[in-house]
Amino acid sequence: MQRRDLRVILISLIVSFVLTGTKFAAWFLTHSVAILSDALESIINVVAGAFACYSIYLTRKPKDENHPYGHGKVEFFSIGFEGAMIFIAGCLILFKAGQYFFIPTELNKLDKGVWLIAGTTLANLLLGLFLAREGKKLNSMTITGNGQHIMTDVYSSLGLIAALLIIHFTGWKWIDPAASALMGVLILRQGYQLLRTSISGLMDETDMRVVDKVIQVLSAHRGERWIDVHNMRVQQYGNNYHIDCHLTLPYYLELSDAHEELKAIERLVNDAFSSGEVEFFIHTDPCIPSCCHYCQMQNCPVRQEAFSGLIEWKRENVLPNRKHGE
Repeated sequence: MQRRDLRVILISLIVSFVLTGTKFAAWFLTHSVAILSDALESIINVVAGAFACYSIYLTRKPKDENHPYGHGKVEFFSIGFEGAMIFIAGCLILFKAGQYFFIPTELNKLDKGVWLIAGTTLANLLLGLFLAREGKKLNSMTITGNGQHIMTDVYSSLGLIAALLIIHFTGWKWIDPAASALMGVLILRQGYQLLRTSISGLMDETDMRVVDKVIQVLSAHRGERWIDVHNMRVQQYGNNYHIDCHLTLPYYLELSDAHEELKAIERLVNDAFSSGEVEFFIHTDPCIPSCCHYCQMQNCPVRQEAFSGLIEWKRENVLPNRKHGE
């Protein structure tokens, strides 16, 4: 898995390096500030790709005494670094666009520039789709974030091609800095989104999609002795997850029986998250008489109330730190 991750990101790094050189060649040929903006953004692809290589290498290192939860959090640093670099590039692009509004530059050989940018756009499109597919398959936040950045580059390049064609056929040179300014705004937006994702991960913001998936798995295979699940918390470390929760079991179970129930939950969820590892820390709570009306154990020897129906597990009653019905 580690070799595949590194191979994917190395492909991205090499392709980005070649395309960046091509875009700078197009800028030297045309002197277009819009093409320069596209080339500057591509430099970020190369720098972010290099950082992502190290990030993936570190993420796959095993847990140790100093990192008991593993090294997966570095992926959020990787995305934050990429977002910060993109944000800086957006500011620089806006600055250069403002300069060219007041000090216009003569444009040359726009037809050749269009063909060069069109070629790099097609290559970036194929690379972005490849990274999106592999990132989803490998459940790698670094590869997925890199793919999103590449696809943003594709969209901005398509707008750049349209602007260059308009300039070529109309002679409206003011479109060049205007297109550059628009690209700068779009790049700033992408940088903000990546920074937002990074901060959310570092602050252990709950991913409700993961919570819903865990609840769905547990509900579909609900054991007879699993009276309720509550106080669930999810933390992500790379493509691995750490989940805390409380599980209410019949109070008279022997310790070995309770342990088997916990292992069954751990196996179920790990099978559902096949692309990563899920580590469960489960605190067991003993049942109380008020649990009887939703406890599904048919032959419970200490039942004090008749069974009235299961309580559906959902966010509202799985996340709070209280037994169901309280």
